[in-house]
Amino acid sequence: MPRQIRLILAIHNHQPVGNFDGVFEAAYQDSYLPFLDVLEQFPAVRISLHNSGSLLDWIEIHHPEYIARLSHLAERGQIEILGGPFYEPILASIPSRDRVGQMRAYRNHLGELFPGKPRGMWVPERVWEQSFTRDAVAAELEYTVLDDFHFKNAGFGDEELYGYFETEDDGKMLHVFPISEKLRYTIPFAAPEETIAWLREVSEKQLEAVVAFGDDGEKFGTWPESKKHVYEDGWLVRFFEMLTANQDWIKVVTFSQAIEQVSPLGRCYLPDCSYREMTEWALPTQRQLELIRLHRQHKHDPAWPEVRKRLRGGFWRNFLVKYPESHEMYCRMREISDRLEDVRRARPELAATSLFESAQDHLYRGQCNCPYWHGAFGGLYLPHLRNAIYHHLIAADNQLEQLLEKPHRWVEATARDFNLDARQEVRLASDQLVAYVAPARGGHLYELDVRGARVNLLATLDRRPEPYHETILAHASGDLDGQSETAAVSDEIKFKQADLHLKLAYDRWPRKSLVDHVLPSGMTLHEFQAGEGFVGEAEQAVFQASLKRSDSRVEAVLTRRCRWERQSPQLTKTLALDTGSPSLLQIEYLLEDLTPGVPVHFAVEFNFSSMASQADDRFYYDEEGMALGRLGSQQVLSEQSRFGLVDEWLGLDTSLEFSRPTGIWAFPVETVSQSEGGFELVHQSCAVVLHWEFVPETPRWQTSIRLLMDSSAAQARQLARRSQSQTMPVEL
Repeated sequence: MPRQIRLILAIHNHQPVGNFDGVFEAAYQDSYLPFLDVLEQFPAVRISLHNSGSLLDWIEIHHPEYIARLSHLAERGQIEILGGPFYEPILASIPSRDRVGQMRAYRNHLGELFPGKPRGMWVPERVWEQSFTRDAVAAELEYTVLDDFHFKNAGFGDEELYGYFETEDDGKMLHVFPISEKLRYTIPFAAPEETIAWLREVSEKQLEAVVAFGDDGEKFGTWPESKKHVYEDGWLVRFFEMLTANQDWIKVVTFSQAIEQVSPLGRCYLPDCSYREMTEWALPTQRQLELIRLHRQHKHDPAWPEVRKRLRGGFWRNFLVKYPESHEMYCRMREISDRLEDVRRARPELAATSLFESAQDHLYRGQCNCPYWHGAFGGLYLPHLRNAIYHHLIAADNQLEQLLEKPHRWVEATARDFNLDARQEVRLASDQLVAYVAPARGGHLYELDVRGARVNLLATLDRRPEPYHETILAHASGDLDGQSETAAVSDEIKFKQADLHLKLAYDRWPRKSLVDHVLPSGMTLHEFQAGEGFVGEAEQAVFQASLKRSDSRVEAVLTRRCRWERQSPQLTKTLALDTGSPSLLQIEYLLEDLTPGVPVHFAVEFNFSSMASQADDRFYYDEEGMALGRLGSQQVLSEQSRFGLVDEWLGLDTSLEFSRPTGIWAFPVETVSQSEGGFELVHQSCAVVLHWEFVPETPRWQTSIRLLMDSSAAQARQLARRSQSQTMPVEL
């Protein structure tokens, strides 16, 4: 009989903040529920289970019976509940105070639902930095679990990892377990016999060996084809049967049991790392492609598996470099966190209120990791996940203003480095709107929050190259040799729409608002979309900014000397908010020192995100108020004085009014991305381009634009929901 070995099975279930109810329900029915049904039949099999707080919140409301079953299994010792940060943030992306706050909050919440408080934590996406040790200990947690890839990058070999270690930071001690990459790939994809055979090999190499499996619970039913394989074809039952049949030498234990029964292997200090695939996704696209090509070139070399183990990818924080939109969310989140901390220190009596606690909870929800990065899953490319982040950050911002007891109508203007680029940005705010402007980056309006609808209309996403675009192009050309390696979730290439290769396009400037363009005479919409012939200094030019303030009105005045072909005007654009119209952003464009008689084709681009493109209740309308078509349509209009977008589901009407009639181009901005379901076309924003083609008669040309956000329908719905919740009878 083989020597005894301890096996830990850690299951991590997660759905992101803001995901659709139908996705939660499908994952529950396909993965979480059937896994529990099978587990209950095998009392000798123990697991360590982590449900993210965003998922557990949903389960508590929709399937409280599942909580009761988990509690029963925890009571009898078959399940150990794992803690961690409440809403599954990447710990590297949030302040230390929020790491500790989230971990404490979730530990306390789990202690209310299940017997005892959790001793260990799941690290979201296993993104680790050594300083997290003291944060976990500060939250009264005793152990965590990371990939063996972390340990190998610290210099450990495979056969040195059959156990657990102690790690330390600032004198604080934490147990840390390595997850076996071998088990991550055999469970549940290989036959159960392969896992049992490998465990036998390990048991013969080391006395008192401990090995851990840890991975997503969605692998057991939600991932493509996994429901049939795991349940209908009986993989999970066979695996648990084999573990039970071999329980005389395979002891399936929890992390806490392993700590109590086996001594640690020693001490370790681990580098900043995540699982291997995550480090590869964090690389710039060209570096990812180089790594993929290197693998294709050497994959049949006998030494390659050993060489590849020693190849390090990127660092998670560089997703904030790779994707500026992720950095924008990060900076907005940091701003809210800092403001909450300022209130906590300056006004401790406010920090004890339920309103402060609610704002902090919204902040924590706005730290959920999924839309801050992109790999094999949709992540950042899914608008509804980005929108959910901004929804909660704006809600926290609103509650902070309420805490500080601002007057009923107010405006303010602030200049500081809001986006952490070592340059000054401008924040114009009212009781209805918040607008962020980057003078050093084209004078762009890069965030526009509508408080009433809790939506950022500039939660846009640029189109950029991704490694899997090569797969799409190769599939279209019929050259598929080795190309499927960029599709990481499944070996099968799936397309949710046809001819996606024809939709690949890349942006040369950020898809924000107040993006200035100088165009050739007679340019058409098609030529504009092709992006050729522009005067290139307009989109990213640097402006000088000044602020004007009074009690009732604030202005940001941006100026620069232009260097266009045959023209060098002075350009001034002014943004203003006043208390008389707090949901109206007033914009003035002034060109001075024009050369009379020299033609000008000047355009200003707006982008509007957060609105679906293929629904009848989301549409454009013209100056007469007539509906023009869905937001996924293209529009070419001339001599318009007003143009609008309606999203009835959001309860938002956004309109643009112009002092000078203008030509208008409107079109959808769509990305081609990958998710667990395959390659797909995703609507990211509606581009609305105002363009004036004229021959100046004088050196001066001016126009005003009124950008009005009417969220009264959204606010009425919120009031109705609040009223309904307050008047609903209490069930006894």
